[in-house]
Amino acid sequence: MKNNPFIGTGVALITPFNDDYSVDYQSLKNIVDYTLQNGADFLVALGTTSEAPTMNAEEKAKVVKTIVETTNGRCPILLGMGGNNTSALIDSIRNQDFKGIDGILSVVPYYNKPNQRGMKAHFLHVADVSPVPVVLYNVPGRVGVNLQAATTVELAKHPNIIAVKEASGNLQQIMEILRDKPKDFRVYSGDDSITQPLMALGAEGVISVAANGYPKPFCKMVHKMLEGKTDEALKLHYKMLRMNGLIFADGNPAGIKALMAHTGLCKNVLRLPLVPALDSVRQEIENEYKSL
Repeated sequence: MKNNPFIGTGVALITPFNDDYSVDYQSLKNIVDYTLQNGADFLVALGTTSEAPTMNAEEKAKVVKTIVETTNGRCPILLGMGGNNTSALIDSIRNQDFKGIDGILSVVPYYNKPNQRGMKAHFLHVADVSPVPVVLYNVPGRVGVNLQAATTVELAKHPNIIAVKEASGNLQQIMEILRDKPKDFRVYSGDDSITQPLMALGAEGVISVAANGYPKPFCKMVHKMLEGKTDEALKLHYKMLRMNGLIFADGNPAGIKALMAHTGLCKNVLRLPLVPALDSVRQEIENEYKSL
């Protein structure tokens, strides 16, 4: 059996910034504590939601160190490590300090638009080199190409590829992965809004944006699904459905940062080319939060 400590709700952590756009490390510590105290099962450092492309190497290293030290062994940690230059990514993995890191989340190469054979070769190289388990990340809306079900299932045979974060939104494709995958390979929802139905189909958790801002009800829903308490989970799913849509209405992490600024977890600051959510969207988010 593959060693996979990741099950349930993984929080794709935001990176809070100060008004001068520097990283707000104290708020990052507070967010880690807040999510863990409210049910998060694992954390994702430097994922899409972290605005990692706008950070330099020194900032990224300090963000990871802050998350690892604050977590202090309370839960597993996934580190976002992807790229569209395979050899450069391999070098990064070889030079990475994996102390406190339990796996990597590696996105399908973006911009280059590799075909299925290229994607497979890329991920096999990554899995061969990585000293920690690899979770694939399929998000065609961001990268421009789709990791097809058959390719995912082939990659799942590699002993160091343990799971996929599926953010294609394609239920047919995700069901095919769930049907054909090895038993010890996990599928996580990459879309907050369809986490409950995907878990009903066999997914074993989520890598979530929503759980940054309202971890308690979101994690409770996921745990209820893991316990087989579908009716209770379904009520929570519908209770959060509108909010799960609103936080993406003007882009990610603009929506979740607007909410977290409202609750005092961070400032409503993003780095260009991203900008804060429109005031109209922010107001809707704040109003909807009252009903959670």
